Amino acid sequence: MSRDGQCPTDSLNSTSGVVVVTFPMPAGQVFDWHTHEDHQLAWAPSGVLTVRSEHEAWVLPPTRALWIPAGVRHETMSTSVTTMRTLYVKPEGCPVLWPTCTPIAVSPLLAQLIDYLEDRALDLGRRSNAEALLVDLLTPVSMTVIDVRMPTEERARRVAESLFEHPEDNRTLAEWGDLVGASARTLARVFIAESGLPFGRWRTMLRLRLALASLATGEPVANVARCVGYESPSAFVAAFRKETGVTPSAYFKSQSSVVPA
Repeated sequence: MSRDGQCPTDSLNSTSGVVVVTFPMPAGQVFDWHTHEDHQLAWAPSGVLTVRSEHEAWVLPPTRALWIPAGVRHETMSTSVTTMRTLYVKPEGCPVLWPTCTPIAVSPLLAQLIDYLEDRALDLGRRSNAEALLVDLLTPVSMTVIDVRMPTEERARRVAESLFEHPEDNRTLAEWGDLVGASARTLARVFIAESGLPFGRWRTMLRLRLALASLATGEPVANVARCVGYESPSAFVAAFRKETGVTPSAYFKSQSSVVPA
């Protein structure tokens, strides 16, 4: 992935409380860790965005946006060729007081309103009315947050990075230990201490995290299951349902309610 420093912003020096900015993003582009003085609504009308805070990550297809409160440190990346459309909202006078990142359902009306607000030629009265309607259309929706923390210990991190690139690799922890020069017991202890999960569950969560990005692009479940290391689509669907509470086909529906992981 390319890493391009902080996400560019558009100053809110006008009298408007909302500014819409569009960023074309090639596949794999990363806006590295940064914060904004303004609230941000990150949305991709085409492609797939992944937004990470310090403890959570969201995979956002065009039916989802993410409200990011001012001052929250985050990173934004594109899974495929993506158009990111960002709304910057002045905190002063903003009635939205959510303290943490909040997924939003993007209805056709909200999408059209974002397009409308991007027009810098709107007169003050029309813009004010549109901004008021925007607040009414921000509908929170539950999404599973799959947190996959990378271990920092050198040998465990080598295992984690290899699995990130090749999630289909089914080597046991003992086999990984032979490869990186550590016992299975040592690696198991490090994964629990540094990721908070036993190795097997950590690998499952990593696979699901990577699968979400592929599913969001419309990749068939059978292909995704194979690419992330499952022997059959049914085994993948069972693991997905166990963690998210729904099937892969239901996960990205516009109004689906998903049980947090």
